[in-house]
Amino acid sequence: MSEINIGETVKRALEEAMRERGHANVLIAGRTGVGKSTLINSMFQGRFASTGQGRPVTDATREISKPGIPITIFDTRGLEMAEFANTLTQLKTFVAARCRDRDARQHIHVAWVCIAEDLRRVEEAETSLVDMLAEFVPVLGVVTKARADQGFRAEVQRLLPRAVNVVRVRSLAEELDDGHQLPSMGLNDLVQATADLIPEGQRRAFVAAQKVDLELKRKTSHMIVGGAAAAAAGVGGVPIPFADAALLIPIQVGMISGITATYGLALSNGFLSAVLASVAGGTITTLSGRAIVGGLLKLLPGLGSAAGGAIAATTAAALTTAFGAGYIAALDALFAKHKGEPPTEAEVLAALASLQRG
Repeated sequence: MSEINIGETVKRALEEAMRERGHANVLIAGRTGVGKSTLINSMFQGRFASTGQGRPVTDATREISKPGIPITIFDTRGLEMAEFANTLTQLKTFVAARCRDRDARQHIHVAWVCIAEDLRRVEEAETSLVDMLAEFVPVLGVVTKARADQGFRAEVQRLLPRAVNVVRVRSLAEELDDGHQLPSMGLNDLVQATADLIPEGQRRAFVAAQKVDLELKRKTSHMIVGGAAAAAAGVGGVPIPFADAALLIPIQVGMISGITATYGLALSNGFLSAVLASVAGGTITTLSGRAIVGGLLKLLPGLGSAAGGAIAATTAAALTTAFGAGYIAALDALFAKHKGEPPTEAEVLAALASLQRG
């Protein structure tokens, strides 16, 4: 019976998942009162923005990050200040230096310039800011507090020609004085527009950190499953004697690590080991290929323990797909329940246990 050391396998998978997920950096700028903090909190996991939070990187820009969330926000204020020219100069120096860094994870990957719809105007400072930022990074205009467009979005796009796109958003639902309800809007559009602009190497980090578009997390995760299934089919083509099924386990662990990272769950050896142990029905450090794959086979309708003495390519691919799809479905339901915020590890393990029983 082949055996693998789960701890070592998980450690390697975690390192690869972290490397592939990367880290995204978003610069958000706008005048005081345009709703930047509300927008940030509505978009990203973990109540990201709070008053006074962040490390100063220039006189008017603060760096905001949280452990376990693979994104950094650079919040620039002071566009209405008399010394805006100095603010712009400092910001240009900062952004240029970041974008020259040899480590792509240090670059500013996209910028949002926020303009409140109720102000109905674009200031010279905002035009100058977009023109400067566009020299280094893709820029999105974000019309905040959207209630009645009346052609304002098109006007913003006309006045900010170097902005790649302009997106209208309402971060929170509102009730007007007449009792009319306005639901939140535009956040999914902003997620998609941003994801399209962020470099591929950092896109998964943005997908993980955002909490608005679960469909984007789901699609990205299913791509990971597809890659793992293809790899499993290649291994299964040997074919694999059932006792040597441990050859599949590094593929399974890598897949689960990638999905976990994509959904924005905390990456830890203990959690991923517990996921595998939950599937295999044990909690020991070293698990046999037979035990783990035997647990995974329960996820294949009509197959169960009747896989025979070998795992063929089609079975290996189906096994991997079933495990990945089941894990995605469990996470999807939990994230929807928590409105995009991560569930606890206990909730995830309970959902997987329920999937096994089903």
